[in-house]
Amino acid sequence: MKKEYDFSKSVRNPYLNRLERQVRLNVDIETLSYFEKLERDTGISYHHLMKLYLRDCAESERKPKIKWASDAGIS
Repeated sequence: MKKEYDFSKSVRNPYLNRLERQVRLNVDIETLSYFEKLERDTGISYHHLMKLYLRDCAESERKPKIKWASDAGIS
C-alpha cells in the first residue's frame, strides 16, 4: 500500500442516494401472484418490480385505498 493517496480528483459516489435497507415483508398470496405474473411477462424479478412500485408510490405520494370494517358499519 502507498503511504499517501491523492484524492484530489475523486468523485462522490453517484449511488449514495440509493442506499437500501433490507426489510421483511409479509405479502398475501394474491399480491405475490400478481407480481410473479408481471415477472414472467416482463423478465424483471418480482422483488425488483415490487421495489419499483413502492418507490413510484412514495415519489407520487400515493395513498392506499383502505376500507376499514368500521367504515362499512360492521362492528
